[in-house]
Amino acid sequence: MPDLAFAAAIAVVAALYSAVGQAGGTGYVALMGLVGFASETIKPTALAFNILVAALACIRFYRARLLSWRACYPFGVLGLPFSLLGGALHLPAATYQPVVGVLLLAAGFQMLRGARTAVDKAGLHPPPFRAALLTGGVIGLVSGVTGVGGGIFLAPVILTLGWADTRQTAAISATFNLMNSAAALAGAWATMPALPAALPFWLACVGSGGLVGSWLGARHLRPRTMRLLLAALLLASAVRMIATSL
Repeated sequence: MPDLAFAAAIAVVAALYSAVGQAGGTGYVALMGLVGFASETIKPTALAFNILVAALACIRFYRARLLSWRACYPFGVLGLPFSLLGGALHLPAATYQPVVGVLLLAAGFQMLRGARTAVDKAGLHPPPFRAALLTGGVIGLVSGVTGVGGGIFLAPVILTLGWADTRQTAAISATFNLMNSAAALAGAWATMPALPAALPFWLACVGSGGLVGSWLGARHLRPRTMRLLLAALLLASAVRMIATSL
């Protein structure tokens, strides 16, 4: 894939994912796997993209008054240290993409099921503290190992259990992605290879896409549309990850 085509593709990925509070890690991983990046380069590069896009989304959702500290911080208490640990671990190249693909496939089908029914405001309840701790720790470890941020796995859990509505879930996911991606990148720093020389240009591209997508998600997309879009992104990324590993 030519450099400009790859840059355009990651910008589109950033826009689509940030509209639903995601940083786009799974999309970047799938694209870089398709292009032929080495697995040890894919992970830190995807995490760098995640940090930028998630930070932009957090600012956008905060300004839209959708971020709640009480809803966010329990997931990060164990999510951060376990993501740091996961960032220092490396899956063999032969298992990296199929493992991530299967996880995304399961999350995508769960999100597709959840998109058929909506929980009204009266049915929502804040996440129990202990459940949020456990959820954040497990997803933090998985996100650190895979380099996909973690919000893509957290969002289906929150929506299925009725812990937040769709827009609030997007805001929580963006915050979780930012914290975990930063921790995972710190964990991977010691063993990180030289990053691609084009990384600054790619960051500008994903940043532009992230700004557009987070604006749409915070202000304009309907909740059902956001759920269906997230389900489609999960399933498409899963199929691409599994297909490129065969």
